[in-house]
Amino acid sequence: MIKTIVFVFSLLYCFPAAAQDIGLLLKEANRFEAIPNENAAFITYKQILQLQPTNINALNKCSELCSRIGKRQADKAVTNDYYKAALMYADVALKIDPNNAESNCVMAIALGRSSLNKSGKEKISTAKEIRKYVDIAIKNDPRNFKAWHVLGRWNFELSELNIIERTAAKLLYGTIPVGTISGAIAAFEKSNSITAGFILNYFELARAYQKNDEDSKAIAILNKMLSLPNQTEDDPLIKADGRKLLKQLQ
Repeated sequence: MIKTIVFVFSLLYCFPAAAQDIGLLLKEANRFEAIPNENAAFITYKQILQLQPTNINALNKCSELCSRIGKRQADKAVTNDYYKAALMYADVALKIDPNNAESNCVMAIALGRSSLNKSGKEKISTAKEIRKYVDIAIKNDPRNFKAWHVLGRWNFELSELNIIERTAAKLLYGTIPVGTISGAIAAFEKSNSITAGFILNYFELARAYQKNDEDSKAIAILNKMLSLPNQTEDDPLIKADGRKLLKQLQ
């Protein structure tokens, strides 16, 4: 516990505040993201928070980057520390503006990263909360492609629950949220209609098509994905997974 607390606070305070223009720092952070160099972007956004702790853009970005960087860590304890930090940054942002679409989106992402890939019980324990944040994000910004993607993942993961998990969850929680593969496909397709370069969304859409016995659509979307330029540090690995899936389908 103490180790986690120290780690989380170090994310805000380990770099001394520099007397630099926040606008310039934002441009620099965006440049690092575009390279992509997510660790450098993260450091730069933290510098912004040193100068302006309530900068909601920097808080949102720090949360999103913690979710992404954390997923790539080999050490589970470090991964969990990053996920906890992602939740912390999102929570601070939501305290500043509870209706901010991006803040709600990054909170949903952080919750999803820390729960949707776990057991059925853990998925369901936070599923309602994730859906709440996603719905607020989409309501306040219908073109938030990341929120539509999270809604797709929400549906996909819940549709994967088996009858034993559903029965156990119903006994524990009463009514349980229902996710469907058709809902996943619709949300992923909506995300794609808003932005054309979100590689992870293409991959997850292909998986949803495959599960729905639409292999030809899955093949087409994977081929499209592989033709796109990388935008995040995760994209090369996502494409590698896409090639494996494409090989299975062909």
